[in-house]
Amino acid sequence: MDQRDTVNHGDDVNDIESEGLLDGKGIERNWSEISVKNMTNREPLLTKRRNTTSQIAIVGANICPIESLDYEIIENELFKQDWRSRKKIQIYQYIVLKWALALLIGLGTGLVGFFNNISVENIAGFKLLLTTDLMSRHKYYKAFAALAGCNIVLAASAAILCAYIAPAAAGSGIPEVKAYLNGVDAHSILAPSTLFVKIFGSILGVSAGFVVGKEGPMVHTGACIASLLGQGGSRKYHLTWKWLKYFKNDRDRRDLITCGAAAGVAAAFRAPVGGVLFALEEAASWWRSALLWRTFFTTAVVAMVLRAFIQYCWTGNCGLFGQGGLIMYDVSSAKETYSGFDLLAVILLGIIGGIFGSLYNYLVDKVIRTYSIINEKGAPFKILLVVTISLLTSCCSYGLPWLAKCTPCPTNLEVSCPTVGGSGNYKSFQCPSGYYNDLASLFLNTNDDAIRNLFSTSTEKEFHISSLFIFLASVYCLGIITYGIAIPSGLFIPVILAGACYGRLVGRLFESFSKLDTGLFALLGAASFLGGTMRMTVSLCVILLELTNDLLLLPLVMLVLLISKTVADNFNKGVYDQIVKLKGLPYMEAHAEPYMRHLVASDVVSGPLVTFSGIEKVGNILHALRTTAHNGFPVIDEPPFSDAPELCGLVLRSHLLVLLKGKNFSRDRVLSGVEILQRFSAFDFAKAGLGKGVKLEDLDIQEEEMEMYIDLHPITNSSPYTVVETMSLAKAAILFRQIGLRHMCVVPKSQGRPPIVGILTRHDFMPEHVLGLYPHMNPHK
Repeated sequence: MDQRDTVNHGDDVNDIESEGLLDGKGIERNWSEISVKNMTNREPLLTKRRNTTSQIAIVGANICPIESLDYEIIENELFKQDWRSRKKIQIYQYIVLKWALALLIGLGTGLVGFFNNISVENIAGFKLLLTTDLMSRHKYYKAFAALAGCNIVLAASAAILCAYIAPAAAGSGIPEVKAYLNGVDAHSILAPSTLFVKIFGSILGVSAGFVVGKEGPMVHTGACIASLLGQGGSRKYHLTWKWLKYFKNDRDRRDLITCGAAAGVAAAFRAPVGGVLFALEEAASWWRSALLWRTFFTTAVVAMVLRAFIQYCWTGNCGLFGQGGLIMYDVSSAKETYSGFDLLAVILLGIIGGIFGSLYNYLVDKVIRTYSIINEKGAPFKILLVVTISLLTSCCSYGLPWLAKCTPCPTNLEVSCPTVGGSGNYKSFQCPSGYYNDLASLFLNTNDDAIRNLFSTSTEKEFHISSLFIFLASVYCLGIITYGIAIPSGLFIPVILAGACYGRLVGRLFESFSKLDTGLFALLGAASFLGGTMRMTVSLCVILLELTNDLLLLPLVMLVLLISKTVADNFNKGVYDQIVKLKGLPYMEAHAEPYMRHLVASDVVSGPLVTFSGIEKVGNILHALRTTAHNGFPVIDEPPFSDAPELCGLVLRSHLLVLLKGKNFSRDRVLSGVEILQRFSAFDFAKAGLGKGVKLEDLDIQEEEMEMYIDLHPITNSSPYTVVETMSLAKAAILFRQIGLRHMCVVPKSQGRPPIVGILTRHDFMPEHVLGLYPHMNPHK
């Protein structure tokens, strides 16, 4: 798919859609022959090529226009002149600003994380206190009406925000951030409106009692904060900072968004090291040592911000329920002595977690596909679906505890039983004085407190086996059917809840043989389920150890994560990888597909190829921009400016628009690069923020100017990455991903031919495209 990288946010999405080049969902289709000067067509070597390009198979909801990012340094004459003219003070200013932005990202994400926790604790706390107060007065129907009514109002509010203000804020956000750091930018996923809805929608959704978490949305929130700072604010909302002009490029923004993603994990779990490792293992596709230092600094700032507020929470001023949701699940009081039989139980947990995790991913995939049919009908249907799931969740939370029997309160407790007012392990529900309902202690609590109850140590008999079975089945099913509705929703908490429940269940079943505490079994169960769904190992291990404040569990957590991931990998991919595919984001994997070794780069090159001369007629450039959506154009020097046709470099669409707007034309076909270098600066060609770039309709080219010439040499990247046409497609794919390219030029192996064969973009490496060209190929060989 030569040059057909989809347009920038600042380019002409609507114009292209109206021309039929995009189908309205960002999927490029039916690339018909276009009559433009200097076009060449090339057929693939192994099959007769159709005149239309392959269409990427897309399923799922919330499909956005797809865009690739320019991570490559554009080494043109303007860039070189700017770099040579920089003074030492400017270089120091650039470095200081990088660290200052890392500091601001950490502060902003930490404050938002604390605000989210306190808001959820207060809103959910008020709702649950109202319910328990009515139940204590035996007004059971009014208690259910209060619980369900509050949940529906909160859920509908979150759905309205998502459906009408920022549809991109729905879901976890981690797949979108992961795709962005891979080089794909879906429309509006990091916009200020998305940030607003992500914060408040997450608060409302979690407070509504859904089996969702705020951890995934926190990663997305941190990335949005980093993006807002990196692009110098938002002109649309009158928030701009001109002093951030150094970061108007995709490479620096990528580094900032990596810091933001790590800060989000640190704020959600209070796990600074885990945040860095999450960004390294799961989110980022490109890494270097300097980035490691900055992400670590950012997460350290988050940890200090949260620590300062936790000191305030210890005074009891953080909320009606718990202590602000920021307190770790402390299991360090349990003894970690274990025997050989305990290791067998841990291995069993890992196997169960791998099977349950892969099944969970399979069912989530089916649910999202089903919900996409409903969500495509419009915002009212999205809201109706959210309200329906909210009512079902309320019925389960209130109705299922009636199945549990009242249990006498244990003696010698340091806390009150039954729990009065706030959170705790001993909810009275409908039980008389001196008794508690163990199932209500899990359902009628915030998700954080329910996990804290399951992780609690020295409480072997607190939860009945039947209650654990009921809670496991309900949380497992509710977590599956809740993901995919139009609210910000994380997957970590549902998975931890279900994993901790079956871990504690296994602990109860093996309590006569095992020396491990049931709370430790709950932690290991959560680890196994996380490994089976997320398919992460190192980062999850560190996050869980930071979350529980217990380093002695390291060997067992490592073992259970390795087993669960190994088992689950035999069935399907990780949940985030599945969602990336469902959203139609052209994600480049770290490894090449096996069948790519049977093809070479020229096999997937397709026409038409649009090229420009080094000194090109204005009318030809304008015609090419109007009739194509290409974002990169090869520039070829021909006699008399060179001895023979040679590849001068690659020029970007956005740079051409800026150059044409400047109208530095000449009537004769002569070199005029010196004038352009004097008139423009490198910052004139920097990437604009959302919707702020020069658009095609902004150009005012007169009829007489169409026959004039313009020198493209000063803005042409004179050192684009090129590969020989005979290079293995697998090797080219790995090179494309590791360097973070948007365009890869394919050059001929022999002389006497045109200096360029075609251009490869990320869409050319997608399995849908390659297998569409060669359907006879076995995708597994």
